[in-house]
This record gives sequence, structure tokens and C-alpha cells, in this order.
Amino acid sequence: MGYGFKIIVEGDYACFTRPELKVERVSYDVPTLGALEGMLKSVYWKPAIRYVIDKIIVFQEIDFANIRRNEVKDKVLLSAVKNQMKQKGGDPCIYTSQSRSQRAAMVLKKVKYGIEFHFELTGLKNNREDDGENKHYNILKRRLEKGQWFRTPCLGCSEFPVKRIELVDAFDTEMISSRIKEMGDVDLGYMSYEVQFEDRGKPINGDWENPKFSDRAKTLYYRPHMIEGVIDVQKYREGLRC
Repeated sequence: MGYGFKIIVEGDYACFTRPELKVERVSYDVPTLGALEGMLKSVYWKPAIRYVIDKIIVFQEIDFANIRRNEVKDKVLLSAVKNQMKQKGGDPCIYTSQSRSQRAAMVLKKVKYGIEFHFELTGLKNNREDDGENKHYNILKRRLEKGQWFRTPCLGCSEFPVKRIELVDAFDTEMISSRIKEMGDVDLGYMSYEVQFEDRGKPINGDWENPKFSDRAKTLYYRPHMIEGVIDVQKYREGLRC
């Protein structure tokens, strides 16, 4: 195991979308590991490291809110961007008045999570690093302490930004909601664990300067239990299913 951290994360809203409900968004009761890894990558990320979530603590009562919001159903075409860069015409813009659609969503509100995680070296693009783990540990620690990030960390969806990230030495389990503790052992069912890409993060053309990656991927699922607000991810990692 690489260097470990413990952080407290809070937000007004969160949405960890269930993949089986594609048209109208419905959130899982608790965060998915992929969403938490994406949040951490917003703070600090390099190809040389990967984040591994070890434990999740749900401090607040699980509370849902139903909202309606406008979503853009199209995405910018890479070919249009390249054509404009080469001055060959093309319009990479999306006009919301033409591609906007209104959808319902059932999202979580007033969330607070404790996240215990560590990072591991991937062996990618770090051939010249003599002390890679120490370097990445110190950079990540400093950024977490100062509240720095290169893009706004979010809780599942970009419109639900993280309100606070705090680096802590230990979690105070006395802060867990009494209603969460009263739930005891909760089977959360099969949840998304991660999307595993076929290229494993390496360019399929072998060129890091002009990389091309594979879009082929598969989703892995796991079946965790929340016991008095604590999800011990390591305990259920062996039961991954595709």
C-alpha cells in the first residue's frame, strides 16, 4: 500500500448516478468509488499514480431531493475542434437553445463523507523519478492542506461542487448521525466500482506526445455493506464482477 490520507468532504448536493437509470438521473444512496477518484484527480493527478479508496464514512442522514434541470444532450465533436484549429471551418460550439432538454433528477442533499484512500505508482511516465512516492505524497498533502485544485472538485456531477475538503488525522465516529447508526448493517446492493479501460491508461500508439487512447471499456461492480455508517471498501474488493 502507498501513502494514505483521510479527508472530510461536504457538499450541498450530490448525484452518483445509477447506470441502469439513464434518462432520469437517480443517485445511489452513497458515493461511487469512481466519483470519489474523479474528485481526488481534480485536486492532483499524474499518469504515474492512481487513487485507491479504502473506506467511506457516511456522516449525515441519507436525504433525497427531487429537482428538474436543463441538460445539453449533445457533445462537442473533436473533428470540429481540429478543423477550426487548422482553419478548415467547422463549428465546435453547442447552442443550448437547440440541444437543451429538461430532465428530472433525484439527488442527495446536505452530504458529508469521510474518505480514507491511498495512492499507488502505476509505472507510467515516471522513468526519471528517483523518489516518486515521496514527491507525489508531499504535493498532494500540500494541496489538500491549502485547499488547492486545478478544476473544481464535484460530487458526482459538475453542477454539484464540493463545499469543503479537510485533511484530518482521524475520523470522529461520534459525529455519525444517530439515524445512520440505527440502520445497522445495510446491504447496498451491486454498485459501480470502476470503469476499466482496455488500454489501462497507456496510449495505444505508444506515443505520449501525441497519444491515442482506446474507448473500449467495461464496468466492474461490487456489493458493499454499510455498517453503522462505515463502508469498508477493502473488505468487498475481492468480490468484483463485470
